[in-house]
Amino acid sequence: MDDLKLILVDPKPDLCIAWEKHFDGLPNIEIVNGSFEKLPEFDCMVSAANSFGLMDGGVDLAIIRYFGDDLMNRVQKQVIEEYLGEQPVGTSMLVETSHPKHPYVAHTPTMRVPMEITRTDNVYLAMWALLLTLRKHNSSEQSPINSVACPGLGTATGKVPVNEAARQMALAYTHFLKPPSYIDWRLADERQQKVRYGGDMGFRFPPDFE
Repeated sequence: MDDLKLILVDPKPDLCIAWEKHFDGLPNIEIVNGSFEKLPEFDCMVSAANSFGLMDGGVDLAIIRYFGDDLMNRVQKQVIEEYLGEQPVGTSMLVETSHPKHPYVAHTPTMRVPMEITRTDNVYLAMWALLLTLRKHNSSEQSPINSVACPGLGTATGKVPVNEAARQMALAYTHFLKPPSYIDWRLADERQQKVRYGGDMGFRFPPDFE
């Protein structure tokens, strides 16, 4: 995975500035303020998806317009086959695009259905799942993925502030690059404090539960 290039691409300038801040010093990163369609080269495009493979809005719609309507059918078929119709947040799966230059899409849900995901760790979970899926693919396939184009995760419909989304994405990448040699509660507590969200900070029960 040392040769994997992560291309962070998004048309929002403020997100790109946040990426510059949080990914500063991390290797194999390229930040592009623009649209993925204009990238000259990438092996895999990340779909910041919902759990059901309904790709009819935002970046997902742009992906379908670029690769063709049949891609959504293949994504949904794979969601049914691998996840019985609902792909959980915290998972990522590679789907072949049939495109000669860009062979894969990584379908990576950040939310079950279109919804606000502020004050959650969904961005971290999605980024972590993406990186693990790429690692597994590259360790077992003869045709490795050398470059992946990734948009902002959770920054559109999810309404995650760009600085927080960039922080969670960079944190997942940092943990990926520096895996522990052993596991104990100190490691678990340290990671949870860094991620912060996911049930203990900023979480509120719905009104019906209060």
